[in-house]
Amino acid sequence: MLRLLAALLALAVISCAHPRGNYKGYKNATYTVRGQTYHPMSVEQAIHHQETGTASWFNESKLFGLKRGNTAIGEKVMPWHKIAAHKTLPLPCVVRVTNLENGRSVKCRVNDRGPYIGDRIIDLSPRAAKKIGFYGQGLTTVEVEVLSVGDGKYKRKKRRKFLGIF
Repeated sequence: MLRLLAALLALAVISCAHPRGNYKGYKNATYTVRGQTYHPMSVEQAIHHQETGTASWFNESKLFGLKRGNTAIGEKVMPWHKIAAHKTLPLPCVVRVTNLENGRSVKCRVNDRGPYIGDRIIDLSPRAAKKIGFYGQGLTTVEVEVLSVGDGKYKRKKRRKFLGIF
């Protein structure tokens, strides 16, 4: 009986390892927060998007992770998910975030809106902030590069070299 309980608990924890990625398509509807209207990018704009700026981290879960938070597209998340929030990227999308202070990078699923404080360009989950080494600082300078948009159908294409010349 104890083994069965342990197996069920392990299965529950494993199922919480990543936010549900069942969101079909993408969301880029205009929205308003605190009187400011935001116009998210089209897929074509986002797929080639790169920007540099200030990152912070946020925690959507409550009560030590026992109560889950919800994102702008309704996904349930926990603090150990590698997710992010951005004001104008289509939701969801996958980005590579590189900490320019130490060179470490992490891939994150952008599935929420924000940050709405100052000149910050992206909010990361606690796990993502720890992966790139700024969790203790709270803020760092990063480069954000979009890798794919939506349910994975739209991806950044790698440039191919022609005979090793270009």
